[in-house]
Amino acid sequence: MITIKTLEEIELMRESALIVSKTLGMLAGEVKPGVSTIHLDTLAEEFIRDHGAEPGFLGLYDFPNTLCMSPNSQVVHGIPNNDLLVEGDIISIDCGALKNGFYGDHAYTFEVGEVDPETKKLLEVTKQSLYEGIRQFKAGNRVGDVGYAIQKYTEDRGYGVVRELVGHGLGRVMHEDPEMPNYGKRGRGKKFSEGMVVAIEPMINMGTKNINQLSDGWTILTKDGKPSAHFEHDVAIINGKPELLSTFKYIDEVLGIKTDAEDEFRSVPLAI
Repeated sequence: MITIKTLEEIELMRESALIVSKTLGMLAGEVKPGVSTIHLDTLAEEFIRDHGAEPGFLGLYDFPNTLCMSPNSQVVHGIPNNDLLVEGDIISIDCGALKNGFYGDHAYTFEVGEVDPETKKLLEVTKQSLYEGIRQFKAGNRVGDVGYAIQKYTEDRGYGVVRELVGHGLGRVMHEDPEMPNYGKRGRGKKFSEGMVVAIEPMINMGTKNINQLSDGWTILTKDGKPSAHFEHDVAIINGKPELLSTFKYIDEVLGIKTDAEDEFRSVPLAI
């Protein structure tokens, strides 16, 4: 069942989402060669608690950490450990926070030092596909419209779209209806309406769409060992249009990225 949120609830969700955004922005300055993922996980937990929230993933479905950290050929749900990041890696960092009874949940794939052009292109296309999907999340459209937009944008450029893992509704529960696949047919699936909130999260592979799971029961990786990218935003429908609750602007500020990609999805400019 889809849970519609009031404007007041959506503003509480924005607060939770922005704690995640600020956490990812803090981590943007810490992702570098020679750093372990467990160190980044510790930093994130401290940051979230210092901002009056609880880590949203820690203990959820018995997950053992604050962050899902998935380097290179890992798609999602990687468990932080003592392995060190090295020059040329990429790493998806997926983060959640719980505050005022509502979850924020979004993700960004970072470059570690200098990344090869082919991998850099994968990240660019995946991030842009997220915005292509968000644009279709509006009143009267359907789940398939979002999935189709993401699928077409990425597959037209030769990439594989993971089928087994999807985005989701978001609210007082981390995973609510509807499921939000990154593939689909236009005009199919549940219809969007005012007050819906979802997490849209393309998971796009450089090669095959097929995946495997490690014996840890969590880590998902590409079947062919090629890199995978993952970007995620929390989005509400307000006045019939998509409204971003999360932002990459804190990351952009640290990394020196100049972009206006989020502006069309924000009714009020975000103060940095």
